[in-house]
Amino acid sequence: MSRTFFVGGNWKMNGSLDSSKQLIETLKSANLDSNTEVVVAPPALHLLLVKELLGNHQVKVSAQNAYHKPSGAFTGEVSVSMLKDAQIPWVILGHSERRTLFGEADENVAEKTQAALAEGLGVIACVGETLQQRESNETVNVVVRQLDAIADKVKDWTKVVVAYEPVWAIGTGKVATAEQAQEVHAAIRKWAGDKLGQDAAAKLRIIYGGSVAAKNCKELAGQPDIDGFLVGGASLKPEFVDIVNARL
Repeated sequence: MSRTFFVGGNWKMNGSLDSSKQLIETLKSANLDSNTEVVVAPPALHLLLVKELLGNHQVKVSAQNAYHKPSGAFTGEVSVSMLKDAQIPWVILGHSERRTLFGEADENVAEKTQAALAEGLGVIACVGETLQQRESNETVNVVVRQLDAIADKVKDWTKVVVAYEPVWAIGTGKVATAEQAQEVHAAIRKWAGDKLGQDAAAKLRIIYGGSVAAKNCKELAGQPDIDGFLVGGASLKPEFVDIVNARL
C-alpha cells in the first residue's frame, strides 16, 4: 500500500519572530515535493504567526506539546482544546525530551493522544529507546510498551503518525543506520498488525527521527517501512528542503 510521505520539522525551543519569518519564507519559495505532507512545529509563542504566514500553503503547522485537560488551573500549559480553537491541525506528543527531561510517563502520553484525537487533531506520537536500552537488546520491548499504552486508550489510528526516534541519536550527530531504523520500523508495523489489524498496519505512517540530515535522508527514505521523518536541528536550516524532497 502506498502511504503519503510525511516530514515534520520540530524547531524545539529555538528561534525568534524574525527567524521564524525567514524559515517560512524559505519554505514558501522552495519547490517542495507535492506528494509529501509537511508540517513545522515552532515554539508555542510563534504558532499563530507561523500559521498566518503559511496561509494556504502545502506546509502546515504543529504544536510541540499539549495538555489533555480542556482548561483549568494548569499554569504554563496549552490544551488540545486551545489548539483546536486556534486551528492548529497537528501536535507532537511523547517526544523523548518530554519523557526524559519533564518526566512524562507512557500513560501521560496516552492521555494526551486520546484528548488530541478527540478534538480532531492529528498526532505525531513519539516512541524510542535510550542507548542503554538498545545495548540491552530492549529496543522493541520499550517501543511496544510505549505503543501499548496509547493503544489502551486509542482505537482509531487513522490520524496518528508514529515517530520512531532512538534517544541516543537525537541531537548527538549519531544516526541509526538505514538497516537499524528499518528493523525497528518493521517491528512497529508488525505490532500494529497484531494489535490494530493488518489494514490499519498497512496504512499507518511510521517516520524516523534522530539526526536526520540531507546526507542520510535518501537512504533512509528508501527503506520499505520508513514513511518520512521527524527532523530536529536540520529543520532550522535550508537543508530541510532537501529532506522534504528525499523521495525525488
